[in-house]
Amino acid sequence: MEDLASDADSAVLLRKALASGKPLAIVCHAPAAILATRDEHGKTPFADLNMTGFCNEVEEGVGFAKDAKWLLEDELKKLPTKYTRGPAWEPYTVSDGNLHTGQNPASSGPLAQEVVKALS
Repeated sequence: MEDLASDADSAVLLRKALASGKPLAIVCHAPAAILATRDEHGKTPFADLNMTGFCNEVEEGVGFAKDAKWLLEDELKKLPTKYTRGPAWEPYTVSDGNLHTGQNPASSGPLAQEVVKALS
């Protein structure tokens, strides 16, 4: 996750995908790549969009939080995005325009259904 937050190639892909208007789906820890889309002024095209991603409660529950430099939920809120989450480990998706996000692996199926719906 931490490498995605500074990956310039991912940043370019995400900016272009969002600007294209075509469905863009990101699930679990992958929204960390959104952090890489910040410009030199800290601005991102994802600011103020509704989204979700892996939540702090689960990171803490499985013991990953203590070793992490940062937690995805916290960083997305600081960006700022309109981060929301569902119950830990339950499927939860958020769509805003052409951006479709899933909170965790259990969200993959429902997220795919959202993308199919957007393509219809």
